[in-house]
Amino acid sequence: MSLISSIRLPLSSPTRPHLLRSPIRRTAPPTVVLPTLRTYASKSKQKSPAAAAPSPTSKRGPLTTSSLTPGSKQALSDPAALAEHARAAAKMAAAVEYFRREAAQLDARASGRVTPHLLAPVRVALPGGEGEDGEVGGETRVRLEEVATVGVRDGSMLVVTVFETDNLKRVEDALYDAKLPNIVPQRVDERTLKIPIPKPTVDARLAVYGTATRQAEETRVQIRRQHQASVKKGKYAKHSVELDEFQKLHDRYMADIETILAQIKKSTGAK
Repeated sequence: MSLISSIRLPLSSPTRPHLLRSPIRRTAPPTVVLPTLRTYASKSKQKSPAAAAPSPTSKRGPLTTSSLTPGSKQALSDPAALAEHARAAAKMAAAVEYFRREAAQLDARASGRVTPHLLAPVRVALPGGEGEDGEVGGETRVRLEEVATVGVRDGSMLVVTVFETDNLKRVEDALYDAKLPNIVPQRVDERTLKIPIPKPTVDARLAVYGTATRQAEETRVQIRRQHQASVKKGKYAKHSVELDEFQKLHDRYMADIETILAQIKKSTGAK
């Protein structure tokens, strides 16, 4: 027997029992699958639009400014500012109205229309009495229509008829004193004056527009002074409601002046 075959390895050894045991495999515990539960969202209650929209002053929800009024659009609340605003508006309106009347006369002259309104500025001096301008040097100045009638003949002539013959000379003097262009009275009889009105030339129309421009600037100066006086009197803070209201008042009457002047420019054909 050979040496290799005589050597036998023992399959088991009583002294090493752990070699006979099978290795222990560690496995994960089985997974427990729970049944899936399905849930549904509950229906929300319907809210009215009034309740859904948060109040501007509410502490809940975002703040909305839709119902707030800007400072520039708020009305004046100070009694002193209200009184000054009314006073300034009255003075500005009076200045613009005076310019409007003067512009109407200039417009009639520029367009060649013959109307009694051409003699509106004439004031007749009467001895004693009481007139609209008060007594001046012991005399009273009244409007022409208070002592005479003014009519139009043939579309190019004014006819003045006094109520009393004693006033004919006074009316004639008043027409000259008014210094109206192209107004030259002529006596017809002891109660009547006629005034031929020539057609305006291009130069005459341009002169009319020049006069209107000067009067418009004088009116602007009056409005600016009134605006500055009102603001200075109130001593209002910058960007205040009062300053905005007085500025809007100033701009409104300035716009009226520009509108009136634009009409005169159109009628005279000025450039």
